[in-house]
Amino acid sequence: MITDDPAPMLLLGFGPDGWGPALLRGAGLTMALALTAMAIGMVLGAGLAAAGASRVRWLRAAAAVYGLVFRGVPELLVVLLLYFGTPGLLAAGAALLGLADPGSPPAFLTGSIAIGLVSAAYQAEVFRGGMLAVPRGQIEAAIAAGMSPATRFRRVIAPQVLHRVLPPLGNIWQFTLKDSALVAVTGLSELMRVSLVAAGSTRQPFAFFAAAMVLYLVLTSASSALFRLAEARGMRWAGGTGGV
Repeated sequence: MITDDPAPMLLLGFGPDGWGPALLRGAGLTMALALTAMAIGMVLGAGLAAAGASRVRWLRAAAAVYGLVFRGVPELLVVLLLYFGTPGLLAAGAALLGLADPGSPPAFLTGSIAIGLVSAAYQAEVFRGGMLAVPRGQIEAAIAAGMSPATRFRRVIAPQVLHRVLPPLGNIWQFTLKDSALVAVTGLSELMRVSLVAAGSTRQPFAFFAAAMVLYLVLTSASSALFRLAEARGMRWAGGTGGV
């Protein structure tokens, strides 16, 4: 039976028995995990986009298979596979080389890589679409004007690609931020894990899950505002430097 007992509010506070600091630390770790995963996905996704647009057949095939696999399996399965499977692979590799067993990698690292691998599959399509949207005539005009590849990328390709990919990247960031909750199964003390532990310890699941929901909404809302600001700046950049 739910009463007006102030205990749940005290448990969410910053007093001696409050879980407020732990929840905020969990939110910070969630943000760090999502940022790391997004960065991994961005680097790998750009490489996959380049491979998908390559004239080399096996590179295109490899990029297609990667996208098929990591867009087709549940994110939680990827997290579990890496977290529980990587220690065995590392031990086997170390044994082949005559080295000591390195043990299990940190949960933060495996979680970031797992979420980043999935994010890369979606970011690759975003980057590929952005690159294909750049008019071929502008690239040919830049070549005819004697621009180096680096200059062409900086003055012609990058501004237009940035203008086109920022909105979908914002959506992928939101999914990446929420997918970070899956790493709770590894025991990493991110926001979801802290909420689960607190709910079980205090027997106040509604209070802590509601608090976690509010913190996730704060993170997603703040990041959405930052992406909208970046989109506005990207539009001005593309408008001012997108031509040859």
